[in-house]
This record gives sequence, structure tokens and C-alpha cells, in this order.
Amino acid sequence: MLKNLLIFRVASSWVADLAKACEALEAHPFTPCAPTQERSMGWVSPRGKEHGAIIENIGGHWITRFVVETKVLPGSVVDAAVEAKCKEIEQQTGRKPGRKEMRDIKDDARLSLLPAAFTKKVGYWVWLDVKQGFLVIDASSPAKADEILTALVEQLPGFVPKILQTVVSPATAMTAWLEDQVAPGAFSLGAECELKAADDTKATVKYARHSLEIEEVRGHLQAGKRPTRLSLGYADRAAFVLTDTLQVKKLHFSDVVHQDKDKADDHFDADVALTTGELAIMIPALIEALGGEETPL
Repeated sequence: MLKNLLIFRVASSWVADLAKACEALEAHPFTPCAPTQERSMGWVSPRGKEHGAIIENIGGHWITRFVVETKVLPGSVVDAAVEAKCKEIEQQTGRKPGRKEMRDIKDDARLSLLPAAFTKKVGYWVWLDVKQGFLVIDASSPAKADEILTALVEQLPGFVPKILQTVVSPATAMTAWLEDQVAPGAFSLGAECELKAADDTKATVKYARHSLEIEEVRGHLQAGKRPTRLSLGYADRAAFVLTDTLQVKKLHFSDVVHQDKDKADDHFDADVALTTGELAIMIPALIEALGGEETPL
């Protein structure tokens, strides 16, 4: 369910009212792009059922889903249509279109091509740990989460999320763990790492499926390279890649966790309960490993 985590802290002043939150998000449902619409976004039932609840509350954990649909219109196709129209105008009038006319021609070309364009639809899981005040968006980059954050802030009165900040930066912590060749607490070093030089060369060394408990890694650190990605395990129940911007990527759970899920009758409820239950423990442990939270709201 959740694979790439962007973690935010929700201001404690916000009052979590499930009924009001559902009503607010239901007013902005996802609808597919109209024929000449380039982009559409909105909320859908996380269970994937028509007329289902827009937010599911499972054990105090809210889960919903945000969908973005975009018309895929290659620039080369637009350029070809513009060129054809310009040639037609030149043949009919003996003149080349001016700059303003070119913009109008391009706009018209896009509009005429949109109905036949392919669409790309992407869904993003959104999880709110009401008790601990964490908002987690399953997106691969902050840019992809911006629209979701904007929607939440606009649609939920008083909802103020801020990116999680820790006392010790992930880069500093990961450097120390690699130097000591051991991760703190229930965490363990994985077999993937990216080290990058801080100077203008941006020299990069990557390890994949390789032991990190070697002197070669220490040598790169002593030469000034710093980790930007490091794979970690947690309590033999989860594995993931931590980035220097405090993103969690490639999250997956061990067979032990999946076996618990497979025993449940309702796979959606079990998936949410087990995923959020594991992360509700792992995220605070990760924060502690990074020196605690900086100025929590």
C-alpha cells in the first residue's frame, strides 16, 4: 500500500473531526478529464468502491486516496500541428504568422488535439495518524505531493501540515552509521547506498546488493562524500531506503507481516491496519534515531 513516504507533522491546534473531514473532501471528488481538459484531480474512496466513504477510519488511522489524471500530449505532436497550420497560412496569405498569432495557433492546436490524447491516471495514498499527528503521503517526490497538500489545506479548515524536521539531519546520521558500521536501536544497515561529493564535481558512488560494512565505504566518507541514500532494516519486519531529505522509499514489509495480513478476512482493513500499525511504531523510532523532532508543532 504505502511505498514512498513523505512525512509531515500536523499542527496540534487542528481538531480531527472525521464527519466534517469526509464532508469537506466529498465536495471535491475526482472526475475524469473532459474532452478538452488537460488535468483533473480529486478524492476517491480508498476502497475503490463507488459511493464508498472518502476517508476510512481503521483503528484511529485515516486513509484516503487522491487521484490526478493528465492528458498526455507530446510536444512533437503539437509542433507538427502548428507547423502544418503555419504553412497553410503562408500559402494562403504569403506571410508568416507573427509571435502573438503563433501563440494562438499553438493554443488552438492543443485544444483540437486534446480529445484524442491518451490519459495518465495516478493515485496517491494519504494516511493521517490522528493520535500522533503525522500526515504521510505516498509520493516519490515533494513536487508530486504539493497538489495534495494544497487541497488538504484549502479544504480542511485549520489543517496546517509541515514537513518533518529532526534535530540531526539524515545525512549526518547516515554518515555516522556508516562510519561506525552499525545503525542504532532496532535498525540495521542494508545493502544499498549512494555517496555523493559535496564539491562541484558531484562525484557519486553507488552500492547495490553489497555489504556496506567495509573499509571502502569509510574511505569514501573520509574523502568528503556524504550519503544521500541508505537502505535500512527495522526489527526484521520492514526494509526501506532513507534519503538525505528524510524521505522513505522502497518500503516493504517482511514475510512475517504479510502472513498476518493474509490470515485476515478483509484484506483492505488488514492491509491498512498492519501497514499503519507498523509505521506508527517505526516512524517515531526513526525520529529518535535522528536525535528527536525539531520544534514539534
